[in-house]
Amino acid sequence: MLSYAIRAPTHSSIKAVVNKRLLAKAFPSSFLIFPRNYSTTMATTSRYLADEHPPYSLLEAKPFFDSLSNREKHYAHYMSRASFEGTRIIIAQTNPNAIPIYDLILDIFKDKKTGGLIDVEQLGTKSDVPRESFEQFLQYSAQFLGNLSNYKSFGDEKFIPRIPAEDLEKIVQAAGGQLSPEIKQEVYNVQKNTLLGFPEDGHLSGYYTQDMKKADIRLVQEFLEQQKIEALNTRVFKTKEGYKLVTASSAIAEPRKFTLSNGKELEVTFGDFQEEMTKIAENIRQAAAYSANEHQTAMLEAYYESFTTGSIEAHMESQRHWLKDIGPDVETNIGFIETYRDPQGVRAEWEGFVAMVNKEQTIKFGNLVDQAPIFVSRLPWPATFERETINKPDFTSLEVLAFATGGVPAGINIPNYTNITQVLGSKNVSLGNVISAQSPDEKFPFIKQEDLDLYRKYRNPSFEVQVGTHELGHGTGKLFHEEADGEFNFDKTVTNPLTNEPIQSWYKPGQSFNSIFKAIASSYEECRAECIALTLSHHQDILDIFGYQGQEAEDVVYVMYLNMARAGLMGLEFYDPKAKKWGQAHMQARYAILNVMLEAGQGFVTIEKMENGNLEINMDRSKIRSVGAPAVADFLAKLQIYKATADEKQGTEFYLDATSVPEDWESIRETVLRSKQPRKVFVQGNTVIENEQVILKEYEPSAIGMIQSMVERHV
Repeated sequence: MLSYAIRAPTHSSIKAVVNKRLLAKAFPSSFLIFPRNYSTTMATTSRYLADEHPPYSLLEAKPFFDSLSNREKHYAHYMSRASFEGTRIIIAQTNPNAIPIYDLILDIFKDKKTGGLIDVEQLGTKSDVPRESFEQFLQYSAQFLGNLSNYKSFGDEKFIPRIPAEDLEKIVQAAGGQLSPEIKQEVYNVQKNTLLGFPEDGHLSGYYTQDMKKADIRLVQEFLEQQKIEALNTRVFKTKEGYKLVTASSAIAEPRKFTLSNGKELEVTFGDFQEEMTKIAENIRQAAAYSANEHQTAMLEAYYESFTTGSIEAHMESQRHWLKDIGPDVETNIGFIETYRDPQGVRAEWEGFVAMVNKEQTIKFGNLVDQAPIFVSRLPWPATFERETINKPDFTSLEVLAFATGGVPAGINIPNYTNITQVLGSKNVSLGNVISAQSPDEKFPFIKQEDLDLYRKYRNPSFEVQVGTHELGHGTGKLFHEEADGEFNFDKTVTNPLTNEPIQSWYKPGQSFNSIFKAIASSYEECRAECIALTLSHHQDILDIFGYQGQEAEDVVYVMYLNMARAGLMGLEFYDPKAKKWGQAHMQARYAILNVMLEAGQGFVTIEKMENGNLEINMDRSKIRSVGAPAVADFLAKLQIYKATADEKQGTEFYLDATSVPEDWESIRETVLRSKQPRKVFVQGNTVIENEQVILKEYEPSAIGMIQSMVERHV
């Protein structure tokens, strides 16, 4: 059969046939117009095609889960259920139009009698589509479920199936359904809203209606800050009277109405995602019967109140108790946590995780924490810019049982409430089975041939050290605050190292780092933490903690710096030159660090274009400590000072300059795009209760395994 899709960049040996007629079948004419040079349109459309053969990895958790007591297993089960009951919230926050696609996929693959997976082979035969088309539909479905949207969780760009629309219709009909025009348009349309971001810029956001302008969003946010109303668990819609702020909660309270400075009305309501929040709260209530101690009990009570009433203050209280629950065998956190995908940077995605402690690995991180005051004292800012008392974080290595999110991270530092972390510290979490998950056919472009074996050997070990020091870094650095009672948490004679004068700015009552730095806040903070990792990790006493000495320690440091440079280069994949927009906070941060390494000079890092058109990173490992680390530390100092002093103007200019992509890098970006690798899809298990025993069911790491895990999750 002729191929109707452009060849996948990761399978360069496969020759694809660009066929206008077949391409027209794949993408209805209302969505794709063929100009005279239709190959250009083909190339433009091909960027949105779902990955052809992404690697699937099982998040293996069974040995650690089996070591739990039955009581702990029940606790883990109900907290996992609570986390995944927010699945539809995540989808709607990303793209509200994707909920019908989610339902369609589940309806196609769910056996109506048993509730389990249908006979997939039988469906493929019954649908009477080419086997290649059916396989590509499986891949699209699995990737949708892995991202919990038709937008990539890592990159925020839309993806579409590699099959003709008529084949999709046949598959849906074979499953006993009908493909509506609305769903078909949402699945295939790449003429607009292909990136997440501000609607005004032609992008899509699940947090705002498409008629919300940036000025509208700022106006509402400024009012919320004045009224000390938290925005984390809200969305904003435009109405005839003005605006409507909807708050996630299971209970519906009396709406409150306010008049804004422009004379428009702001109505604050509750009950957003009511059905989901009700199920979440009910699972929290059931988990409480199996809590291990008073801190877990108090934490769950606060969670229940927060998810019932919509109170962020109650969620803050849950985090205070969570921080006091040191070293539990089952670790969990849940709520509206990270603000990466809100273009304004103040509204958070739903997420929840449950994991078991890897006690052997945790000992290493415990040693890192025990010496934290020594390590933090090496950071490149005066003591006045560091917290007066370093609250030693609880640092744990975990094996993930369940993580309800569009993209599973390798490490976490939470809570994100600075008013809590400045007093109580934070918990740092390294997710061991995420870091160790590998695919045997994974490739590593941009690494020189002579570095490849070393890179493969030490990539995961060096990443473990990096994640540890990165998450430790999130908990460092003071923010200068003026309190509501007029008190200050600093002496106003403190000198700004960049000006050698007393500091001129600080956070006013009700303000936070996210509310001040807005859209760049998440990426800015990730960059700060990555810089801290590179600034600290080359010290031998830190390498000793992880068991690396001598030449092996030097190799770990080299691969860590090399991996960061490679990540910065790969970050160009997530930059849209037309919109001049970054689609992923971490990759924008790593690109900034690559720039720092390049600008350090003295031949430390260069990027060479080879005769075959590929790129290679050349790094002089002998200059890591003498050139590279000092350059990163200098950059880090500026990041911290601007952040500490709430200097949004200078900080934003500084960061945007560091992450700007020159026009003459377009050819480099094109090479990066040709070399991009599919992102891993993590397949998670499910827990079920049978005869009062909790059983963990795991699935094969494949598209079908991914689909089956979600079908049997029943959310």
